[in-house]
Amino acid sequence: MTDAQVTLRPTRRRRLRALLDPWSIGAALIAVIVLAPILSVFWKALSPKEPIWAHLVSTTLPRYLGNSLMLMLSVGLVTGIVGTATAWMSARYEFPLRRALDTLLLLPLAIPAYIGAYALVDFLEYAGPIQSGLRQLFGWNDARDYWFPEIRSMGAAIIVLSAALYPYVYLLSRAAFREQSASADEVARSLGAGPFARFWRIGLPMARPAIAAAISIVMMETVNDFGTVDFFAVQTLTTGIFSVWLQSYNPGGAAQIACVILALVLALVLVEKTSRRRLRFYALSRRHRPVPRRQLSGWRAGLATAGCLVPFLLGFVLPGGVILSHALSAGDGWLDPGLMAALRHTLTICGAAAVVTLLAAIFLVYGVRLSGAALPRLLLPVTTIGYAAPGAVLAVGILIPLAALDNRVADGILALTGFDPGLMLTGTAFAVVLAYCVRFFAIAQGATDGAMGRVPPALGMAARSLGRSRAQVLRSVYFPLIRGTLASALLLVFVDSVKELPATLLLRPFNYDTLATRVFEKASLEQLGQAAPAALLVIGVGLAAVALLARTNR
Repeated sequence: MTDAQVTLRPTRRRRLRALLDPWSIGAALIAVIVLAPILSVFWKALSPKEPIWAHLVSTTLPRYLGNSLMLMLSVGLVTGIVGTATAWMSARYEFPLRRALDTLLLLPLAIPAYIGAYALVDFLEYAGPIQSGLRQLFGWNDARDYWFPEIRSMGAAIIVLSAALYPYVYLLSRAAFREQSASADEVARSLGAGPFARFWRIGLPMARPAIAAAISIVMMETVNDFGTVDFFAVQTLTTGIFSVWLQSYNPGGAAQIACVILALVLALVLVEKTSRRRLRFYALSRRHRPVPRRQLSGWRAGLATAGCLVPFLLGFVLPGGVILSHALSAGDGWLDPGLMAALRHTLTICGAAAVVTLLAAIFLVYGVRLSGAALPRLLLPVTTIGYAAPGAVLAVGILIPLAALDNRVADGILALTGFDPGLMLTGTAFAVVLAYCVRFFAIAQGATDGAMGRVPPALGMAARSLGRSRAQVLRSVYFPLIRGTLASALLLVFVDSVKELPATLLLRPFNYDTLATRVFEKASLEQLGQAAPAALLVIGVGLAAVALLARTNR
């Protein structure tokens, strides 16, 4: 036997041991579960039982695609302008209410866009306070005496989605502006550049990667939206999935539309990464000095305050005020058994999803760190794809294979025992919890990976040298050091699960309401008064997450 053979044999044994390690196997299994719904969508789209693609292309698909693109581009443009402008004012200038607006501009994140849509229509419709006040003020008798813009339209959907999503751009671009050094700003001023020139030629290009990433997130959230576009009667790819699946009873066609959405999302991610591939910015000075804020006065200060107040008023005060007024007048609606059941279901499935997602993320990240195998390390970043996939797409990818498995298991039990257990997976909330776990796994995984990366490896090695097992190292070394981050991730996954609407509508069992689906169903029936208590509870949960976000980004 040669020396090379002697050397290779232990190496192969170590690799085999690493592959068969429970942590490695578990990490790979979790990654496969997260990726399975996406692969299922492609499989179903390529092998539909009823060929409908040609019919979709010749009839509704161009309209779905055109509306989706128009909505994504318009919302991306508006949020990019509003979020970047408010972030620049907040980071570079001092004006009245600036400190308060730093946090207030984040509050629209607490209100889902579909709740904002219901509130806006209630506020601007014929019987609402605006049109009623105009008729009373000018003596008009009915709608034939005056013109008022159409509320349920593409334009209104763009306004509502922009007001709800601009904080993503504001948050990331404000952080980018704050990280910029005063050196570049001082050089530009010495060369005679005015405030706008410094923004356009220095601040904006250096913050472009953060702004582009934020706008990409906004566009992904826009294509994921169902409640807003459905309420405003705007037919998009997401509404097309509901129509083809629930009205035409064609899951294969729904999977094909879902593939179009995935292609859009993938193209969006690739364009965003390609556009900033060659951009590189470096801090040339050894000591970083933030750009000092410039004090504004007079009309400039008033304009800056008004410019930052308008998005906050439109995105939070208006919808929050309308919902609060209806909720306060709901009376016995707060004791409605349907509301209590929806609250109980929401706490149960969203809490379970948050706990399972966090535990799976901890196991995956820790298992990848322990494993010497390449496969788990390659799968780790791929598991974040669930966050980019809209909820309706994940619902298609989960329900189709899960229903087939459920029926086979039920038929097998019936044949063996004579007892029909029913649908144990799709007939319960299991599918909804799974969808939440896959969709928001990226949040828990990213937070866990970042937190574990900040723990010095020497601590774990020292514990292992003292005889601690890998599980004991995780429990006694890592967990005490990262529990704050884990608690934040748990809360964020819970809040996002509470607000998720498309996946919940498609996957929930019959007569199984959550707060989000109750709001959608009541508002769709023009019963905003009955929807208001559930909507206010959703907003309250969202405010908890925004408070955490504001605290960690001071």
